[in-house]
Amino acid sequence: MVGSDSLSSLPSLSPPTAEKKQPPKQWGVTKPLSLAGPIDADIQRNKELEKFLVESGLYESAEESAKREAVLALLKQIVKDWVKELTRLRGYTDQMVEDANAVIFTFGSYRLGVHGPGADIDTLCIGPSYVNREEDFFFVLHDILAKMEEVSELHPVPDAHVPVMKFKLDGISIDLLYASISLLVIPDDLDISNISVLYDIDEPTVRSLNGCRVADQILKLVPNVKNFRITLKCLKFWAKRRGVYSNVMGFLGGVNWAILVARLCQFYPKANPSMLVSRFFRVYTLWRWPNPVMLSEIEDNELGFSVWDPRKNPWDRNHLMPIITPAYPCMNSSYNVSSSTLRVMAEQFQFAKEICEDIELNKLQWNALFEHYLFFESYKNYLQVDIIASDLDDLRSWRGWVESRLRQLTLMIERDTTGKLQCHPYPHDYVDSSKQCAHCVFFMGLQRKQGEVIQEGQQFDIRKTVDEFRHQINSYGYWKPGMDIYVSHVRRKQIPSYVFPEGYKRSRHTRSLSQQQVEKNSSEGNEGCRPESAERIPKRKKGCDGSEVDGSPEKRPSISPQRQVSVSPEFICSRDSLSGSCSPLFETTKEKPSVMFDDCDKEMNPNPIQMQSNQGMHCTEFSDASYIPSSGSSKYSVDRSSEDNAQLLMDNGCENGASILGDGLLEKLEPNEALAMVLKSGEGVGSEPVEKNVVRHVYHNLKTTG
Repeated sequence: MVGSDSLSSLPSLSPPTAEKKQPPKQWGVTKPLSLAGPIDADIQRNKELEKFLVESGLYESAEESAKREAVLALLKQIVKDWVKELTRLRGYTDQMVEDANAVIFTFGSYRLGVHGPGADIDTLCIGPSYVNREEDFFFVLHDILAKMEEVSELHPVPDAHVPVMKFKLDGISIDLLYASISLLVIPDDLDISNISVLYDIDEPTVRSLNGCRVADQILKLVPNVKNFRITLKCLKFWAKRRGVYSNVMGFLGGVNWAILVARLCQFYPKANPSMLVSRFFRVYTLWRWPNPVMLSEIEDNELGFSVWDPRKNPWDRNHLMPIITPAYPCMNSSYNVSSSTLRVMAEQFQFAKEICEDIELNKLQWNALFEHYLFFESYKNYLQVDIIASDLDDLRSWRGWVESRLRQLTLMIERDTTGKLQCHPYPHDYVDSSKQCAHCVFFMGLQRKQGEVIQEGQQFDIRKTVDEFRHQINSYGYWKPGMDIYVSHVRRKQIPSYVFPEGYKRSRHTRSLSQQQVEKNSSEGNEGCRPESAERIPKRKKGCDGSEVDGSPEKRPSISPQRQVSVSPEFICSRDSLSGSCSPLFETTKEKPSVMFDDCDKEMNPNPIQMQSNQGMHCTEFSDASYIPSSGSSKYSVDRSSEDNAQLLMDNGCENGASILGDGLLEKLEPNEALAMVLKSGEGVGSEPVEKNVVRHVYHNLKTTG
C-alpha cells in the first residue's frame, strides 16, 4: 500500500498549465497609444537631434556641474548653522542644539536633470516647527546671507504666491523656498514624498513643498527617465525659441512642459526622443482642451487640502488648459493660460507639427524646428510697456512685479473688448543700451479676433483698461520713488531697432519653406533671428477690393507660423517721441485711445494720443529711440489645410471617451457656459458633446501613426 507521503512524491500527471502572459505595464491613467519602438530611421534622426542639442550648448561642462554641487553643499551648511543658532538663542537644551537640523532639496529643472549652463537652481529648505518663515527665514536668514561675500543680488519676495528668496551664491542663481514642518528634529534622510510631511501645515507651506514632491513623482511616473530628460530638454529649448516659455506671462513654465512630456512618454513608452518630439506636437495639436492632462488619478485625502475639482470649485471650471500636478494636493499648474496665449500656443504646436512631418520625410533638418519666432514681423500693432527705476536693484524688483501683472493686462483687454481684440504678450524684455537710466521694455502684439466682423470705423476704447492696469501696478507694496511704467502704442514700422539681434531690422522677405529645403545643408540653427539682405523690397500695393497693383514684386511667405488674413487693429493712439527729459515721458490728451478698423486695412496716420502713467519719471537721457521703417507689410495666416483636424481634438487618449478623472470625480458636473465645459459620467470632459466614434477615430489615428 502506498502511503500519502509516497503519493506526494510522485510527479504530477496533470498537463502543465500554459504560462499566463503578463499584460504590459500601464503608465498613467490610460493604456499606451503605441508600444512601437524606434526603427533605423528613428535611431538616425535621434542621433542627429542629440548632436544638435549638444552643438546648441544645452549641456553644462563638468566644471560647472562640480561648482553647482559645491554651492549646494555650502547652502546646506548655511541653513544648518542658521537653525542651530536659532535653537540655541531660544533656550533649548544642548542636546537639542546638537540635533537641530535643516535639509535642502532641489526641484525644477535641476532635480529633473534638464538644466543647462547658467540656469538657476530651485531649492527648498525644510526646517523644524519652531523656525518660521515670516521672521526667521525672511529676516534672520536674510541678514546672514546679506553679510556673506559669496552672496549677491539678494532679493526676498515674501508676498509671492510661493514665498521665495532669490540670490546668487558664488555666482550661481538660487531660488530658495522655506517650509516648516511639524517635527522638532529634521532627519537628513527625510522622505518628502511621504504624506506625513503635510500634517499641521498651512497652504503656503504646502505650495512650497509641492515643487519637490511633484518633481519626484514625475520621475517615478515615466517609463524611461533618460528619454524623458532628452525630450524635455529639447521641448524647453523649442518653447524658448518660439516665445511660449513663461508661466508668469500666461504661457507654460518648466513644470507644465515637464508634465506634458511625461504624459507623452506614458503614451509612447518605447519611443526614443526623436519620435517623442514629433509625437508631442501631433498629440497636443489634437488635444481637446480643456481636457486635463494628468499623469495619475487625482486623489483626495483626509488632510482636507483643496485639489483641482471642477465639480466642487467653480474657479476650476474657468481653466482653459489644465495640466494637473501628480502629487497630493493635485493642482492645475497652468491656471495662468488665457484664451489669447492658448491661441498662440495652438498656432505654434500646429506649425511645429508640420515641420516635424517634413523632418520625418527628410525634407528638413532639426534646426528648422528651432528657428526663432519672428514676433516683430507677425503683427501690425503692438503695445510697448516701458519699465523704469532709479537703479538696477530697484529695477530688478519693480520689473518682476510688473512682469507678473502683464498677464492681467491681457485679460483686461480681452474682457473690455469682449474678446474681439487679442493680445500676444512676448516673454522677453529688451534694453536700449544707449539709455543711461535703469529700464527695460516689454511688447505685446495686437490683432482682432479671427473671423470677427468689424464695421468700418469701429473703435475699441482701451483708455480705462490701461488706467485700471496702471492702478493695479501702482499698488506695489515695495514701491520706491523713481519706479514708473508707461504704456504706449507702436506700429510695426516704429519698433525700435534695439529689439533686433543685429541692431537693425530684417528685410521683410524671409525665406520660404521651399527655399529652406534647398538651403538646409548650409542652414544654421539660429538663422531665424539673423537679418536677411539689407536690400529693401517695395511694399505691395493693394486696392480696397484686394487686387494687387501691377509691378509689385511677389512677396515670399514667411517661415514663421502665419495667421489668418484679417484686418489688423489700427489705434488712434500713437506713441509720441520720447523727449530728452522724462518728466513726464507721456502727456495726456483729452482724446481717448481707441482701435479703428477700415475696410481696406490700410496704414493710417493716427493722431498722437497717449496712454499715460500718473507718476512722472525724472530720468535724463531717456530720449526717443531711433526708428527704422520697415520695408513693407504683410499679413500672416495659419495654414488650415484640414478643418477636420481642428475638430478632431484628442479626448485625453481615452478610446471610449470615458472620463479619467478618477473614481472620486465621476459624478456629473453642471454645465458652465463661461468654460463651455461639460463633464458627464462616462463621456469625459469636452468643450462640446463628443460622439464616441469621433473619439475612437482620433485615438485610432494617433495609434496608427504612432
